[in-house]
Amino acid sequence: MAKVKYYYDSETLSYRKITVKKSDYVRRTIYLFLAVLLTAFLGFILLSQFIMSPSQRAQKREFENLKLNYELLTKRIDETSKILEQLQDRDNNIYRSYFETNPIPEEQRKAGFGGVNRYKQLEGFENSDMVIDLTKKMDILSKQLVVQSKSLDEIVGLAKEKEEMLASIPAILPVKKGDFWMASGYKMRMHPILKINKFHKGMDFSAPTGTPVYASGNGKVIRAQRSSTFGKVIYIDHGFGYRTIYAHLSKIKVRRGNQVKRGDLIGYVGSTGLSVSPHLHYEVHKNGRHLNPIYFYYGNLSPDEFATLKKSSEESQSLD
Repeated sequence: MAKVKYYYDSETLSYRKITVKKSDYVRRTIYLFLAVLLTAFLGFILLSQFIMSPSQRAQKREFENLKLNYELLTKRIDETSKILEQLQDRDNNIYRSYFETNPIPEEQRKAGFGGVNRYKQLEGFENSDMVIDLTKKMDILSKQLVVQSKSLDEIVGLAKEKEEMLASIPAILPVKKGDFWMASGYKMRMHPILKINKFHKGMDFSAPTGTPVYASGNGKVIRAQRSSTFGKVIYIDHGFGYRTIYAHLSKIKVRRGNQVKRGDLIGYVGSTGLSVSPHLHYEVHKNGRHLNPIYFYYGNLSPDEFATLKKSSEESQSLD
């Protein structure tokens, strides 16, 4: 049985029955239904933030894994960049300095990428900023690694060339220590036969006929024959602008075109050509200019031996 409700009427000083219209009842029912519906919708929205579907959970885990991998990869790129910077510093200031070549300019190492937007295809996604940033870092690092790799290839080539050059430069006495005495040095001398004051372009090693003569550096024999001035003579081209001459020989052991190495036997001391006694006349040339051979014996002379030889070469007399 429905409850009957009353209200107090102050004008009649009596209680009067509350009558509810059917339209009011319908309106209240609709309002209640809408309120319930709104509450359910809001509840679903709030609940969905805490309760996800299996696919949503999988997507969230995947995103978290991607984010973690991004952070780890970014850290590795930064560490690799630091190591590369150290290598670049050594390359410019040690390796290239040692091999006497120009360092790679910083703008060439750090050059960016010109032209159109290289990362346009990566735009418009949920995590585009993260992906573009990582891709840029990878591209920059890759380019710097290519530049450094080419530089190291060049350094290897320079090292091989340097090794070849060090083996080719005349660096030992052409006659063994103890087999000679110093007869003439690199300076103005009176020619013993022509009787004119003439610059002596080499050094004369006085020794008995038949004393072995050795190549002072790796090279190629470009001349091995008799001449009117030098008698039996050998010319060796060592490359890198260096040539040596071995004159007044009694016998030649090599031929034109032969490859020789430092210390190889090439002939024997004699007194052929314009010579007054058995000796080896030895010259060193660089790029067509004659040099004092005294500075090319660092391969087998101690400092004391060098000083003694230098002094005797200045005091001795010319034999050719």
